[in-house]
Amino acid sequence: MLKIWGRLNSVNVQKVVWCADELGLAYARIDAGREHGVVGTPEYRAMNPNGLIPVIEDDGFVLWESNAIVRYLAAKHGLGTLCPADPAARADADRWMDWQATALNPAIGRAFVQLVRTAPADRNAAEVEAGRVAAEQKLALLDAHLATRDYLGGAAFTMADIPAGCSVDRWSKLPIERTPRPNVERWLARLRSRAGMRQVADLAIS
Repeated sequence: MLKIWGRLNSVNVQKVVWCADELGLAYARIDAGREHGVVGTPEYRAMNPNGLIPVIEDDGFVLWESNAIVRYLAAKHGLGTLCPADPAARADADRWMDWQATALNPAIGRAFVQLVRTAPADRNAAEVEAGRVAAEQKLALLDAHLATRDYLGGAAFTMADIPAGCSVDRWSKLPIERTPRPNVERWLARLRSRAGMRQVADLAIS
């Protein structure tokens, strides 16, 4: 059985759990990270020397890095659906997954750390605003892209939507001023209607 290490309130673990649920995979999830510990143990560091979550073990194959895990599971169990079979369509999905990791999530993370992980007395208002501005720039780009598409890759839901969907779901729950993004909001509503996302969408941010 597939094993997933990581706490479910981690956006990176959410990607992997959503992907596994989307594919109908049986799995065991082991709480790890922050209050659960585990990640500093020699056994865990043997799997991921970075000491980060998530990690999976699949029939003896160990893999870390959340987007790599989503790609692996989608290619293994959802080739032609969750993972596009056409090389161009697959590269397009890869592009949006990389964009989530390198552009969208870091921008959202600036405000998230201040508003959720930092005590009110210690929050840096300038950093919150800088994060808000950075995130809004990325979301404006995303909204424009989704103006003529139901999903990031076009008409069909693919692995591209999972990482960005997790990030935007988190952004939507932050106590912060947001610019209305009708295309992003329609897309997020479509994602939240999927059974695979329910564990993610029902969680409070923490």
